[in-house]
Amino acid sequence: MSRVILQVMIRGRVQGVGYRAWVEYQATTSGLEGWVRNRRDGSVEALFAGTPKHVAEMVALCRHGPPSSRVDSVTSETASTDELNLRGAGEAFSVLPTV
Repeated sequence: MSRVILQVMIRGRVQGVGYRAWVEYQATTSGLEGWVRNRRDGSVEALFAGTPKHVAEMVALCRHGPPSSRVDSVTSETASTDELNLRGAGEAFSVLPTV
């Protein structure tokens, strides 16, 4: 089974509206690995690893976000397995501190 890793940047009104918690819930429900964090510029950054279908579905979900958010743009690029090392020890999906 193939596996893909994408790093995703979400811009808009995505901080302070539970976006990170929503991403964590959606990703773990889909069986994805990775992490999510706020960025000081107001965007949210996430890394998703899993089957191409599940990762594509997660990116599509990020374009809408939870009801209280407003997503202006979502961009993604292929990432390496090294990026997964940012997760907390023993966690499949982590919420990381703001950078």
